[in-house]
Amino acid sequence: QVQLVESGGGLVQPGGSLRLSCAASGSIFNIYVMGWYRQASGKQRELVTTITSGGRTNYADSVKGRFTISRDNAKNTVYLQMNNLKPEDTAVYYCKADIRTVVGTNPHWGQGTQVTVSS
Repeated sequence: QVQLVESGGGLVQPGGSLRLSCAASGSIFNIYVMGWYRQASGKQRELVTTITSGGRTNYADSVKGRFTISRDNAKNTVYLQMNNLKPEDTAVYYCKADIRTVVGTNPHWGQGTQVTVSS
């Protein structure tokens, strides 16, 4: 049925930028809140940013002013623009979306994409 496919991760130097994409596909009625989470090695997964269906955004303090979340509803896609990356941003980044289908509304997760910030 529904799947979220992430792309855009990679290796960048400190101060560099990356843009992550997450596209949802399948039998989708509506997509509500979408967001990005990350999990560094040995640490718990944490919320990075969310965006509601109305366009309201929230950011973790650690990424405010550096990361920007956006969405393209026509493409069922959410993006994460990451600027001025720091080594502490290194993690696997996961997208999440609350999606309504024929069976109801449920959270869906992407497979994760690795972001490594290193010299």
